[in-house]
Amino acid sequence: MALGHSKMQAILKDYDRLQAESRAEMTKRRARVNELAPDYFEYHNRIISLCMQHTKDTLYPDVADTSASAYKQELSALRAAKEQSLVRAGLSADYLEPVYHCAKCRDTGFLETTQCDCLKQRIIRELYAQSGIEHLLAEHNFGTLSYDYYEGTDLEAFKAAVQACRDMIAHFPDTKDNLLFYGTVGCGKSFLSGCVAKELMDRGVSVVYFSAAQLFDILYQNTLYNGLEDLYNYELVIIDDLGAEMTNSFVTTALFSFLNERILRKKATIISTNLSLSDMKDRYSDRIVSRIIQNFKL
Repeated sequence: MALGHSKMQAILKDYDRLQAESRAEMTKRRARVNELAPDYFEYHNRIISLCMQHTKDTLYPDVADTSASAYKQELSALRAAKEQSLVRAGLSADYLEPVYHCAKCRDTGFLETTQCDCLKQRIIRELYAQSGIEHLLAEHNFGTLSYDYYEGTDLEAFKAAVQACRDMIAHFPDTKDNLLFYGTVGCGKSFLSGCVAKELMDRGVSVVYFSAAQLFDILYQNTLYNGLEDLYNYELVIIDDLGAEMTNSFVTTALFSFLNERILRKKATIISTNLSLSDMKDRYSDRIVSRIIQNFKL
């Protein structure tokens, strides 16, 4: 897990709070129904008795009291009467239906053994807070895009990069493109990464954005605890300013392993760097650059 243990525990504790609030709200609602529409529970108990009788009749059809069609008719009538008892009391027909912040996981954060999307998004928001992505996206989005800063071949290169971003967004997740933005400082690499991030986040895609230094720190910390599974499975990881970190044997090995694993899992990655391809060969390895050339749009 990319989050620290204490932050993850805080998120899970908040899910416990949401469940407790839901139970407390349901207790209050049941008390109100008991006061305003006591016949609701009479109908409810009759439905339970009817269902039990139907189960018995199914197991022992030779001594069944009612036919299947009669059972269905009576059950439908009781359910309608139960709802009407709430409506007559001025309450909605679904007043006693459970109320959750997330109906998919019922405020547990999990769907059986997998994380619910709501939990994934909470984790991602926490990661964004650490990386400053929300502040970045206020400026880095297609709404603020301008071609006025470019001319000549630079303008053509920037237009091509913008189109590559739009193509990636349009075909996501059916086609998991990988992009490498490389060029001098100030040419728009981080800006375009932010544009893609915002568009996909607005569609609920799990996007996580790191500076290269942040990413390698996380890779190091989580390698110690074998906790990289979630990081491998984010739908899009953006690595900004690759080459600004201090390079050593761990960085080279971790970068290859990270990129290779995401390529194998068909997960999208965007990298921005001030380095040229030859600089990347010198700084990292031919193997890494070869993997990028084969699997990334440059």
